[in-house]
Amino acid sequence: MTDLLYTEKDLVTSLKDYIRAEESKLEQVKKWAQKLDVLSATATQDPEGFLGHPVNAFKLMKRLNTEWGELESLVLKDMSDGFISNLTIQRQYFPNDDDQTGAAKALMRLQDTYRLDTQTISTGELPGEGPMTVEDCFELGKIAYSDADYYHTELWMEQALKQLDGGEESTVDMVTILDYLSYSIYQQGELERALDYTKRLLKLDSAHQRANGNLKYFEYQLAKQKKVEAEEGLKEKEKREREKREASEKKGRPADYLPERRKYEQLCRGEGIKMTPRRQSRMFCRYSDNNRHPLYVLGPVKQEDEWDRPRIIRYHDVLSNSEIEKVKELAKPRLRRATVHDPQTGKLTTAHYRVSKSAWLTAYEDPVVDKINQRIEDITGLNVKTAEELQVANYGVGGQYEPHFDFGTLSSLLQMSDVPSGGATVFTDVGAAVWPKKGSAVFWYNLFPSGEGDYSTRHAACPVLVGNKWVSNKWIHERGQEFRRRCTLDESD
Repeated sequence: MTDLLYTEKDLVTSLKDYIRAEESKLEQVKKWAQKLDVLSATATQDPEGFLGHPVNAFKLMKRLNTEWGELESLVLKDMSDGFISNLTIQRQYFPNDDDQTGAAKALMRLQDTYRLDTQTISTGELPGEGPMTVEDCFELGKIAYSDADYYHTELWMEQALKQLDGGEESTVDMVTILDYLSYSIYQQGELERALDYTKRLLKLDSAHQRANGNLKYFEYQLAKQKKVEAEEGLKEKEKREREKREASEKKGRPADYLPERRKYEQLCRGEGIKMTPRRQSRMFCRYSDNNRHPLYVLGPVKQEDEWDRPRIIRYHDVLSNSEIEKVKELAKPRLRRATVHDPQTGKLTTAHYRVSKSAWLTAYEDPVVDKINQRIEDITGLNVKTAEELQVANYGVGGQYEPHFDFGTLSSLLQMSDVPSGGATVFTDVGAAVWPKKGSAVFWYNLFPSGEGDYSTRHAACPVLVGNKWVSNKWIHERGQEFRRRCTLDESD
Protein backbone atom coordinates (compact mmCIF):
# COMPACT_ATOMS: atom_id res chain seq x y z
CA MET A 1 0.00 0.00 0.00
CA THR A 2 2.84 2.41 0.81
CA ASP A 3 4.38 1.61 -2.60
CA LEU A 4 1.06 2.53 -4.22
CA LEU A 5 1.20 5.96 -2.59
CA TYR A 6 4.56 6.62 -4.23
CA THR A 7 3.25 5.23 -7.51
CA GLU A 8 0.36 7.70 -7.37
CA LYS A 9 2.72 10.54 -6.45
CA ASP A 10 4.85 9.72 -9.51
CA LEU A 11 1.75 9.70 -11.71
CA VAL A 12 0.64 13.08 -10.37
CA THR A 13 4.08 14.51 -11.23
CA SER A 14 3.78 13.02 -14.72
CA LEU A 15 0.26 14.45 -15.06
CA LYS A 16 1.50 17.92 -14.07
CA ASP A 17 4.24 17.67 -16.73
CA TYR A 18 1.56 16.83 -19.29
CA ILE A 19 -0.60 19.79 -18.18
CA ARG A 20 2.40 22.15 -18.47
CA ALA A 21 3.15 20.83 -21.97
CA GLU A 22 -0.48 21.36 -23.03
CA GLU A 23 -0.50 24.85 -21.53
CA SER A 24 2.74 25.71 -23.35
CA LYS A 25 1.24 24.48 -26.61
CA LEU A 26 -1.96 26.46 -26.06
CA GLU A 27 0.10 29.55 -25.19
CA GLN A 28 1.93 29.32 -28.52
CA VAL A 29 -1.39 28.90 -30.38
CA LYS A 30 -2.87 31.83 -28.44
CA LYS A 31 0.06 34.13 -29.34
CA TRP A 32 -0.23 33.14 -33.00
CA ALA A 33 -3.98 33.81 -32.97
CA GLN A 34 -3.53 37.22 -31.31
CA LYS A 35 -0.83 38.25 -33.80
CA LEU A 36 -2.93 37.26 -36.82
CA ASP A 37 -6.06 38.83 -35.34
CA VAL A 38 -4.36 42.23 -35.29
CA LEU A 39 -2.79 41.71 -38.72
CA SER A 40 -6.01 40.56 -40.46
CA ALA A 41 -8.01 43.40 -38.86
CA THR A 42 -5.57 45.93 -40.36
CA ALA A 43 -5.32 44.16 -43.75
CA THR A 44 -9.06 43.83 -44.31
CA GLN A 45 -9.64 47.58 -43.86
CA ASP A 46 -7.95 48.19 -47.25
CA PRO A 47 -7.15 44.80 -48.84
CA GLU A 48 -5.88 46.18 -52.17
CA GLY A 49 -3.74 48.84 -50.52
CA PHE A 50 -2.34 46.26 -48.06
CA LEU A 51 -1.47 43.74 -50.77
CA GLY A 52 -0.10 46.51 -53.01
CA HIS A 53 2.98 46.28 -50.81
CA PRO A 54 5.14 43.41 -52.14
CA VAL A 55 6.36 42.40 -48.63
CA ASN A 56 2.79 42.00 -47.39
CA ALA A 57 1.93 39.91 -50.45
CA PHE A 58 5.01 37.68 -49.85
CA LYS A 59 4.23 37.23 -46.17
CA LEU A 60 0.62 36.25 -46.91
CA MET A 61 1.85 33.57 -49.34
CA LYS A 62 4.41 32.39 -46.75
CA ARG A 63 1.89 32.23 -43.92
CA LEU A 64 -0.69 30.25 -45.88
CA ASN A 65 1.82 27.96 -47.53
CA THR A 66 4.15 27.32 -44.57
CA GLU A 67 3.17 28.79 -41.22
CA TRP A 68 -0.45 27.55 -41.12
CA GLY A 69 0.91 24.08 -41.82
CA GLU A 70 3.32 24.43 -38.90
CA LEU A 71 0.46 25.58 -36.69
CA GLU A 72 -1.59 22.57 -37.77
CA SER A 73 1.28 20.26 -36.79
CA LEU A 74 1.55 21.99 -33.40
CA VAL A 75 -2.21 21.65 -32.74
CA LEU A 76 -2.17 17.99 -33.76
CA LYS A 77 0.92 17.19 -31.69
CA ASP A 78 -0.03 14.78 -28.88
CA MET A 79 1.52 16.05 -25.65
CA SER A 80 0.17 13.08 -23.66
CA ASP A 81 2.67 10.46 -24.88
CA GLY A 82 4.93 10.69 -21.82
CA PHE A 83 2.04 10.59 -19.35
CA ILE A 84 0.23 7.71 -21.10
CA SER A 85 3.47 5.73 -21.35
CA ASN A 86 4.13 6.17 -17.61
CA LEU A 87 0.51 5.31 -16.77
CA THR A 88 0.72 2.11 -18.85
CA ILE A 89 3.90 1.03 -17.04
CA GLN A 90 2.52 1.76 -13.58
CA ARG A 91 -0.88 0.17 -14.27
CA GLN A 92 0.58 -3.32 -13.70
CA TYR A 93 0.94 -2.41 -9.99
CA PHE A 94 -2.61 -1.04 -9.64
CA PRO A 95 -5.13 -2.80 -7.37
CA ASN A 96 -7.90 -4.75 -9.11
CA ASP A 97 -11.64 -5.14 -8.45
CA ASP A 98 -11.00 -7.81 -5.81
CA ASP A 99 -8.65 -5.46 -3.95
CA GLN A 100 -11.22 -2.66 -4.01
CA THR A 101 -13.95 -5.02 -2.79
CA GLY A 102 -11.64 -6.27 -0.03
CA ALA A 103 -10.93 -2.72 1.12
CA ALA A 104 -14.67 -1.91 1.13
CA LYS A 105 -15.47 -5.02 3.18
CA ALA A 106 -12.67 -4.14 5.58
CA LEU A 107 -14.24 -0.72 6.12
CA MET A 108 -17.60 -2.33 6.85
CA ARG A 109 -15.90 -4.80 9.22
CA LEU A 110 -14.42 -1.90 11.15
CA GLN A 111 -17.81 -0.19 11.16
CA ASP A 112 -19.42 -3.23 12.80
CA THR A 113 -16.62 -4.13 15.22
CA TYR A 114 -16.15 -0.62 16.58
CA ARG A 115 -19.80 0.46 16.22
CA LEU A 116 -19.05 3.40 13.96
CA ASP A 117 -21.87 5.18 12.20
CA THR A 118 -21.53 6.10 8.54
CA GLN A 119 -21.54 9.82 9.37
CA THR A 120 -18.42 9.45 11.57
CA ILE A 121 -16.55 7.63 8.82
CA SER A 122 -17.80 9.73 5.90
CA THR A 123 -17.13 13.15 7.42
CA GLY A 124 -13.53 12.23 8.26
CA GLU A 125 -13.89 12.28 12.04
CA LEU A 126 -11.45 9.38 12.46
CA PRO A 127 -7.84 10.56 13.05
CA GLY A 128 -5.90 11.14 9.84
CA GLU A 129 -8.88 10.43 7.58
CA GLY A 130 -10.24 12.59 4.78
CA PRO A 131 -13.98 13.04 4.10
CA MET A 132 -15.82 10.71 1.74
CA THR A 133 -17.77 11.91 -1.28
CA VAL A 134 -21.23 10.83 -2.40
CA GLU A 135 -19.49 8.64 -4.99
CA ASP A 136 -17.40 6.94 -2.26
CA CYS A 137 -20.48 6.17 -0.15
CA PHE A 138 -22.40 4.98 -3.20
CA GLU A 139 -19.54 2.66 -4.20
CA LEU A 140 -19.47 1.08 -0.73
CA GLY A 141 -23.23 0.55 -0.90
CA LYS A 142 -22.94 -1.03 -4.35
CA ILE A 143 -20.24 -3.47 -3.20
CA ALA A 144 -22.40 -4.49 -0.23
CA TYR A 145 -25.38 -4.89 -2.57
CA SER A 146 -23.45 -7.18 -4.94
CA ASP A 147 -22.70 -9.38 -1.91
CA ALA A 148 -26.42 -9.42 -0.92
CA ASP A 149 -25.44 -7.48 2.22
CA TYR A 150 -28.56 -5.31 2.32
CA TYR A 151 -27.84 -4.01 5.83
CA HIS A 152 -24.65 -2.21 4.74
CA THR A 153 -26.24 -1.29 1.41
CA GLU A 154 -28.90 0.61 3.35
CA LEU A 155 -26.37 2.33 5.64
CA TRP A 156 -24.15 3.63 2.84
CA MET A 157 -26.91 4.52 0.37
CA GLU A 158 -28.60 6.51 3.15
CA GLN A 159 -25.32 8.33 3.79
CA ALA A 160 -24.94 9.10 0.07
CA LEU A 161 -28.52 10.40 0.02
CA LYS A 162 -27.94 12.50 3.13
CA GLN A 163 -24.91 14.17 1.53
CA LEU A 164 -26.84 14.82 -1.68
CA ASP A 165 -29.70 16.34 0.34
CA GLY A 166 -27.09 18.49 2.06
CA GLY A 167 -26.15 20.10 -1.26
CA GLU A 168 -23.03 18.13 -2.21
CA GLU A 169 -22.51 17.95 -5.97
CA SER A 170 -22.16 14.48 -7.44
CA THR A 171 -22.11 12.53 -10.68
CA VAL A 172 -24.37 9.96 -9.01
CA ASP A 173 -28.03 10.89 -9.38
CA MET A 174 -30.54 10.67 -6.55
CA VAL A 175 -32.86 8.32 -8.49
CA THR A 176 -30.18 5.61 -8.65
CA ILE A 177 -29.46 5.90 -4.92
CA LEU A 178 -33.17 5.74 -4.03
CA ASP A 179 -33.56 2.67 -6.25
CA TYR A 180 -30.84 0.76 -4.35
CA LEU A 181 -32.06 2.07 -1.02
CA SER A 182 -35.73 1.11 -1.37
CA TYR A 183 -34.90 -2.42 -2.53
CA SER A 184 -32.31 -3.07 0.21
CA ILE A 185 -34.80 -1.92 2.87
CA TYR A 186 -37.52 -4.14 1.35
CA GLN A 187 -35.14 -7.11 1.51
CA GLN A 188 -34.83 -6.52 5.25
CA GLY A 189 -38.59 -6.71 5.70
CA GLU A 190 -39.38 -3.00 6.20
CA LEU A 191 -42.18 -2.56 3.68
CA GLU A 192 -43.41 0.87 4.81
CA ARG A 193 -39.96 2.48 4.58
CA ALA A 194 -39.31 0.80 1.23
CA LEU A 195 -42.61 2.21 -0.03
CA ASP A 196 -41.75 5.74 1.19
CA TYR A 197 -38.43 5.74 -0.68
CA THR A 198 -40.10 4.34 -3.81
CA LYS A 199 -42.65 7.18 -3.76
CA ARG A 200 -39.84 9.70 -3.36
CA LEU A 201 -38.07 8.16 -6.36
CA LEU A 202 -41.21 8.41 -8.51
CA LYS A 203 -41.58 12.10 -7.69
CA LEU A 204 -38.21 12.59 -9.40
CA ASP A 205 -38.80 10.13 -12.25
CA SER A 206 -42.46 9.18 -12.69
CA ALA A 207 -41.66 6.95 -15.68
CA HIS A 208 -39.17 4.74 -13.77
CA GLN A 209 -40.31 1.27 -14.82
CA ARG A 210 -38.93 -0.78 -11.91
CA ALA A 211 -40.07 1.71 -9.29
CA ASN A 212 -43.61 1.72 -10.69
CA GLY A 213 -43.67 -2.07 -10.51
CA ASN A 214 -42.27 -2.02 -6.97
CA LEU A 215 -44.83 0.57 -5.88
CA LYS A 216 -47.75 -1.71 -6.82
CA TYR A 217 -46.07 -4.76 -5.26
CA PHE A 218 -45.17 -2.99 -2.00
CA GLU A 219 -48.66 -1.55 -1.65
CA TYR A 220 -50.20 -4.99 -2.26
CA GLN A 221 -47.90 -6.67 0.28
CA LEU A 222 -48.50 -3.95 2.86
CA ALA A 223 -52.28 -4.20 2.51
CA LYS A 224 -52.06 -7.97 2.85
CA GLN A 225 -49.87 -7.64 5.94
CA LYS A 226 -52.25 -5.16 7.61
CA LYS A 227 -55.20 -7.44 6.90
CA VAL A 228 -53.46 -10.35 8.63
CA GLU A 229 -52.54 -8.13 11.59
CA ALA A 230 -56.16 -6.95 11.95
CA GLU A 231 -57.44 -10.54 12.08
CA GLU A 232 -54.89 -12.01 14.46
CA GLY A 233 -55.49 -12.45 18.20
CA LEU A 234 -53.53 -11.13 21.19
CA LYS A 235 -51.11 -14.08 21.30
CA GLU A 236 -50.31 -13.80 17.61
CA LYS A 237 -49.71 -10.04 18.01
CA GLU A 238 -47.33 -10.63 20.92
CA LYS A 239 -45.50 -13.31 18.91
CA ARG A 240 -45.20 -11.00 15.90
CA GLU A 241 -43.89 -8.14 18.06
CA ARG A 242 -41.36 -10.51 19.64
CA GLU A 243 -40.23 -11.66 16.20
CA LYS A 244 -39.86 -8.03 15.11
CA ARG A 245 -37.68 -7.24 18.13
CA GLU A 246 -35.53 -10.31 17.50
CA ALA A 247 -35.15 -9.40 13.84
CA SER A 248 -34.17 -5.84 14.82
CA GLU A 249 -31.52 -7.15 17.24
CA LYS A 250 -30.09 -9.47 14.58
CA LYS A 251 -30.08 -6.80 11.87
CA GLY A 252 -26.68 -6.50 10.27
CA ARG A 253 -25.31 -9.74 11.72
CA PRO A 254 -23.73 -12.17 9.23
CA ALA A 255 -25.31 -15.59 8.77
CA ASP A 256 -22.43 -17.26 10.65
CA TYR A 257 -22.69 -14.91 13.65
CA LEU A 258 -21.84 -16.72 16.92
CA PRO A 259 -22.20 -15.54 20.54
CA GLU A 260 -18.39 -15.54 20.79
CA ARG A 261 -18.23 -12.91 18.07
CA ARG A 262 -20.16 -10.48 20.25
CA LYS A 263 -17.65 -10.95 23.07
CA TYR A 264 -14.75 -10.66 20.63
CA GLU A 265 -16.06 -7.34 19.30
CA GLN A 266 -16.70 -6.03 22.83
CA LEU A 267 -13.10 -6.82 23.81
CA CYS A 268 -11.83 -5.13 20.65
CA ARG A 269 -13.70 -1.98 21.68
CA GLY A 270 -12.11 -2.07 25.14
CA GLU A 271 -15.30 -3.27 26.82
CA GLY A 272 -13.60 -6.29 28.37
CA ILE A 273 -13.96 -7.97 31.74
CA LYS A 274 -12.33 -5.92 34.47
CA MET A 275 -10.25 -7.71 37.06
CA THR A 276 -11.38 -7.54 40.67
CA PRO A 277 -9.15 -5.40 42.92
CA ARG A 278 -8.01 -8.62 44.64
CA ARG A 279 -6.83 -10.15 41.35
CA GLN A 280 -5.35 -6.85 40.20
CA SER A 281 -3.30 -6.62 43.41
CA ARG A 282 -1.46 -9.79 42.36
CA MET A 283 -0.33 -8.29 39.03
CA PHE A 284 3.17 -6.82 39.07
CA CYS A 285 5.85 -5.16 37.00
CA ARG A 286 9.35 -6.42 37.74
CA TYR A 287 12.90 -6.63 36.49
CA SER A 288 13.55 -10.23 35.46
CA ASP A 289 16.95 -11.90 35.06
CA ASN A 290 15.38 -15.28 34.11
CA ASN A 291 16.89 -17.27 36.99
CA ARG A 292 20.13 -15.28 36.93
CA HIS A 293 20.80 -15.69 33.23
CA PRO A 294 24.30 -14.23 32.57
CA LEU A 295 22.92 -11.75 30.01
CA TYR A 296 20.31 -10.33 32.38
CA VAL A 297 21.99 -10.25 35.78
CA LEU A 298 23.32 -6.72 35.26
CA GLY A 299 20.72 -5.65 32.71
CA PRO A 300 17.45 -7.40 33.58
CA VAL A 301 14.51 -7.28 31.21
CA LYS A 302 11.35 -5.35 32.13
CA GLN A 303 8.49 -7.79 32.73
CA GLU A 304 4.83 -6.90 33.21
CA ASP A 305 1.91 -9.17 34.13
CA GLU A 306 -0.90 -8.63 31.61
CA TRP A 307 -3.23 -11.38 32.90
CA ASP A 308 -3.19 -14.06 35.58
CA ARG A 309 -5.21 -17.03 34.27
CA PRO A 310 -3.87 -17.88 31.74
CA ARG A 311 -0.67 -16.12 32.62
CA ILE A 312 0.16 -13.57 29.94
CA ILE A 313 3.42 -11.67 30.28
CA ARG A 314 4.71 -8.63 28.42
CA TYR A 315 8.44 -7.98 28.11
CA HIS A 316 9.22 -4.34 27.37
CA ASP A 317 11.97 -2.95 25.09
CA VAL A 318 12.82 -6.35 23.62
CA LEU A 319 13.38 -5.05 20.08
CA SER A 320 15.22 -1.89 19.04
CA ASN A 321 13.93 0.39 16.27
CA SER A 322 16.82 -0.63 14.00
CA GLU A 323 16.02 -4.33 14.50
CA ILE A 324 12.35 -3.71 13.75
CA GLU A 325 13.16 -1.85 10.54
CA LYS A 326 15.55 -4.61 9.44
CA VAL A 327 12.92 -7.32 10.02
CA LYS A 328 10.34 -5.30 8.07
CA GLU A 329 12.86 -4.73 5.27
CA LEU A 330 13.53 -8.48 5.01
CA ALA A 331 9.83 -9.40 5.17
CA LYS A 332 8.26 -6.82 2.84
CA PRO A 333 9.26 -8.40 -0.51
CA ARG A 334 7.93 -11.77 0.67
CA LEU A 335 4.64 -10.75 2.28
CA ARG A 336 1.78 -12.93 1.06
CA ARG A 337 -1.85 -13.30 2.13
CA ALA A 338 -1.92 -15.39 5.34
CA THR A 339 -3.50 -18.84 5.05
CA VAL A 340 -5.26 -21.31 7.33
CA HIS A 341 -5.51 -25.09 7.31
CA ASP A 342 -8.68 -26.37 5.65
CA PRO A 343 -9.76 -29.49 7.58
CA GLN A 344 -11.84 -30.74 4.64
CA THR A 345 -9.14 -30.61 1.97
CA GLY A 346 -6.07 -30.73 4.22
CA LYS A 347 -4.61 -27.82 2.25
CA LEU A 348 -3.71 -24.25 3.14
CA THR A 349 -6.21 -21.68 1.96
CA THR A 350 -7.15 -18.03 2.52
CA ALA A 351 -10.14 -17.24 4.74
CA HIS A 352 -12.32 -14.18 5.51
CA TYR A 353 -11.63 -14.61 9.24
CA ARG A 354 -7.87 -14.21 8.77
CA VAL A 355 -6.95 -11.04 6.90
CA SER A 356 -3.25 -10.23 7.02
CA LYS A 357 -0.04 -10.72 5.07
CA SER A 358 2.84 -12.76 6.40
CA ALA A 359 6.38 -13.90 5.62
CA TRP A 360 8.76 -16.36 7.24
CA LEU A 361 12.36 -15.43 8.12
CA THR A 362 15.08 -18.00 8.80
CA ALA A 363 17.88 -17.45 11.30
CA TYR A 364 20.68 -17.93 8.78
CA GLU A 365 19.59 -15.24 6.33
CA ASP A 366 20.47 -12.28 8.56
CA PRO A 367 22.27 -11.84 11.91
CA VAL A 368 19.36 -9.74 13.23
CA VAL A 369 16.92 -12.66 12.87
CA ASP A 370 19.40 -15.00 14.58
CA LYS A 371 19.83 -12.49 17.44
CA ILE A 372 16.06 -12.18 17.93
CA ASN A 373 15.63 -15.96 18.07
CA GLN A 374 18.43 -16.23 20.64
CA ARG A 375 16.92 -13.39 22.68
CA ILE A 376 13.58 -15.21 22.81
CA GLU A 377 15.36 -18.31 24.12
CA ASP A 378 17.30 -16.29 26.72
CA ILE A 379 14.20 -14.45 28.00
CA THR A 380 11.79 -17.41 28.08
CA GLY A 381 14.29 -20.10 29.03
CA LEU A 382 12.86 -22.32 26.29
CA ASN A 383 14.69 -24.11 23.48
CA VAL A 384 13.95 -22.40 20.14
CA LYS A 385 15.92 -24.88 18.02
CA THR A 386 12.73 -26.90 17.57
CA ALA A 387 10.56 -23.79 17.17
CA GLU A 388 9.05 -22.55 13.94
CA GLU A 389 10.79 -19.85 11.96
CA LEU A 390 10.07 -16.21 12.79
CA GLN A 391 6.80 -15.24 11.17
CA VAL A 392 6.34 -11.56 10.32
CA ALA A 393 2.75 -10.41 9.88
CA ASN A 394 1.28 -7.13 8.70
CA TYR A 395 -2.33 -6.21 9.42
CA GLY A 396 -3.35 -3.44 7.05
CA VAL A 397 -6.81 -2.12 6.19
CA GLY A 398 -9.22 -3.83 8.62
CA GLY A 399 -6.72 -6.68 9.13
CA GLN A 400 -7.82 -9.27 11.69
CA TYR A 401 -7.65 -12.91 12.82
CA GLU A 402 -10.86 -14.11 14.45
CA PRO A 403 -10.81 -16.36 17.58
CA HIS A 404 -8.62 -19.45 17.26
CA PHE A 405 -6.27 -21.75 19.17
CA ASP A 406 -2.51 -22.23 18.69
CA PHE A 407 -2.43 -25.69 20.28
CA GLY A 408 0.75 -27.70 19.84
CA THR A 409 2.95 -24.66 20.38
CA LEU A 410 3.90 -22.03 22.93
CA SER A 411 3.37 -18.48 21.73
CA SER A 412 5.62 -15.45 21.72
CA LEU A 413 4.34 -12.30 20.00
CA LEU A 414 6.81 -9.53 19.16
CA GLN A 415 5.07 -6.22 18.55
CA MET A 416 6.83 -4.04 15.98
CA SER A 417 4.50 -1.03 15.82
CA ASP A 418 2.25 1.16 17.90
CA VAL A 419 -1.34 1.27 16.64
CA PRO A 420 -3.31 4.51 17.22
CA SER A 421 -6.63 2.68 17.41
CA GLY A 422 -7.69 -0.97 17.40
CA GLY A 423 -5.43 -3.95 16.75
CA ALA A 424 -5.55 -5.54 20.22
CA THR A 425 -4.93 -9.24 20.84
CA VAL A 426 -7.93 -10.45 22.84
CA PHE A 427 -8.58 -13.67 24.74
CA THR A 428 -12.29 -14.35 24.33
CA ASP A 429 -12.63 -17.10 26.94
CA VAL A 430 -11.27 -15.01 29.83
CA GLY A 431 -11.92 -11.44 28.65
CA ALA A 432 -8.30 -10.26 28.44
CA ALA A 433 -7.13 -7.63 25.92
CA VAL A 434 -3.47 -6.93 25.16
CA TRP A 435 -2.83 -3.73 23.22
CA PRO A 436 0.04 -3.18 20.75
CA LYS A 437 3.18 -1.53 22.10
CA LYS A 438 6.16 -1.13 19.81
CA GLY A 439 9.29 -3.04 20.82
CA SER A 440 7.58 -5.25 23.38
CA ALA A 441 6.98 -9.01 23.38
CA VAL A 442 3.93 -10.81 24.75
CA PHE A 443 4.28 -14.44 25.89
CA TRP A 444 1.90 -17.16 27.05
CA TYR A 445 1.69 -20.96 27.20
CA ASN A 446 -0.97 -22.60 25.02
CA LEU A 447 -0.33 -25.97 26.66
CA PHE A 448 -0.38 -27.18 30.24
CA PRO A 449 2.81 -28.92 31.43
CA SER A 450 0.88 -32.17 30.91
CA GLY A 451 0.77 -31.44 27.18
CA GLU A 452 -2.98 -30.85 27.17
CA GLY A 453 -4.29 -27.76 25.41
CA ASP A 454 -5.26 -24.76 27.54
CA TYR A 455 -8.65 -23.73 26.15
CA SER A 456 -8.54 -20.43 28.01
CA THR A 457 -5.87 -19.25 25.53
CA ARG A 458 -8.36 -18.94 22.67
CA HIS A 459 -7.46 -15.57 21.20
CA ALA A 460 -7.96 -13.24 18.26
CA ALA A 461 -6.33 -10.28 16.54
CA CYS A 462 -8.76 -7.35 16.42
CA PRO A 463 -9.05 -5.36 13.21
CA VAL A 464 -6.82 -2.30 12.98
CA LEU A 465 -9.04 0.79 13.03
CA VAL A 466 -6.40 3.47 12.49
CA GLY A 467 -2.74 2.74 11.82
CA ASN A 468 -0.66 -0.18 10.64
CA LYS A 469 0.09 -3.25 12.76
CA TRP A 470 3.35 -5.16 12.42
CA VAL A 471 4.04 -8.21 14.58
CA SER A 472 6.45 -11.14 14.62
CA ASN A 473 5.25 -14.51 15.90
CA LYS A 474 7.45 -17.22 17.35
CA TRP A 475 5.71 -20.54 17.96
CA ILE A 476 7.83 -22.69 20.26
CA HIS A 477 7.05 -26.42 20.16
CA GLU A 478 6.82 -28.58 23.27
CA ARG A 479 9.37 -30.95 21.74
CA GLY A 480 12.76 -29.82 22.99
CA GLN A 481 11.43 -28.49 26.31
CA GLU A 482 11.57 -31.86 28.14
CA PHE A 483 14.18 -30.62 30.63
CA ARG A 484 13.25 -26.93 30.57
CA ARG A 485 9.53 -27.24 31.25
CA ARG A 486 9.04 -30.66 32.70
CA CYS A 487 5.90 -32.65 32.02
CA THR A 488 3.35 -33.10 34.80
CA LEU A 489 0.00 -34.86 34.98
CA ASP A 490 -1.34 -32.18 37.30
CA GLU A 491 -3.20 -29.67 35.12
CA SER A 492 -3.50 -27.23 38.01
CA ASP A 493 0.30 -26.88 38.09
